[in-house]
Amino acid sequence: MSTNLSDSDANEFFSEVKEILQRARGQAVKTINSVMVEAYWSIGERIVKEEQGGAAKATYGKRVLEALCKSLTNEFGKGFSLANLRNMRQFYLSCPEKGIRYTLSSELSWSHNCLVMREEDEAARHYYLVESKKQNWSVRELERQIKTQSYTRLLSSQKHEAQTKTPSLKLSQLKDPYVLEFLNLPESPRLKEKDLETALINDLQKFLLELGGGFSFVARQMRISTETNHFYLDLVFYNYLLKCFVILDLKTTKLTHQDIGQMDMYVRMFDDLKRGEDDNPTIGIILCADKDETMVQYSVLKENEQLFASKYRTILPSEETLKAEIERERKRLD
Repeated sequence: MSTNLSDSDANEFFSEVKEILQRARGQAVKTINSVMVEAYWSIGERIVKEEQGGAAKATYGKRVLEALCKSLTNEFGKGFSLANLRNMRQFYLSCPEKGIRYTLSSELSWSHNCLVMREEDEAARHYYLVESKKQNWSVRELERQIKTQSYTRLLSSQKHEAQTKTPSLKLSQLKDPYVLEFLNLPESPRLKEKDLETALINDLQKFLLELGGGFSFVARQMRISTETNHFYLDLVFYNYLLKCFVILDLKTTKLTHQDIGQMDMYVRMFDDLKRGEDDNPTIGIILCADKDETMVQYSVLKENEQLFASKYRTILPSEETLKAEIERERKRLD
């Protein structure tokens, strides 16, 4: 029996062996990460208990950490700086019991956990842990989501969802505002809709992350036709979590009542011509440079549960500016 392999058979054989090794290495990294995160939690617990036993807590705790830092660095090398030991302490304090949040933490890298634990709001910490795991966010993407206050931007939409008659659609996934700083576009009134659309398509992966979970791209400039007219939809997505199509109409100017009427027509036409029997009603989002809250209050946007107008920012605003903008939106929904 010949043991010679053809080139194609050999390549297939080599690929299968490499795949086995890659899977094993991936699993090894996950296992090591989980073990180390658990170790850091335990170190944090031990530090806290040692501090509690000190007579002068603050001074005593500082001396303990400095001594521990020196001892561990001499024994194990890098990774046990004073700052990292403080992170371990904070990690334990942020989830002192081995519950759901601890389990989520152990499934993420230490770098992920160091970012999340700095969030003061417990609900925000839980959100970022869940989404990091579910969406497979890299450390850089998690940092961006925190910096752009992804969780806080969703709160306004959650308030809107509570006021609607169709909470099963989980409309709380929609954000206001959307932060599109990754497009590297100027925040200028001269920005053209075609340029914005092209930039979004060219950076589609990052835009999908900003949109939220469950979005998949369907079409650009999709044509829907009646007996007498053709209409072109800027961007069409499908969300498998919401089980519906999502139409995006891009406006590089301030929202007008004509924009709202146009989107209302698009959604009605799309439901009539494209929507499948098992699909939920289509959602329409007008992504605009600015909007007048009075117009939102007294237009069809107020009553129609499938129409939304969200602002976008092409530069990353300061934390104070973003918080103020989110707070204005929240007050509008009160």
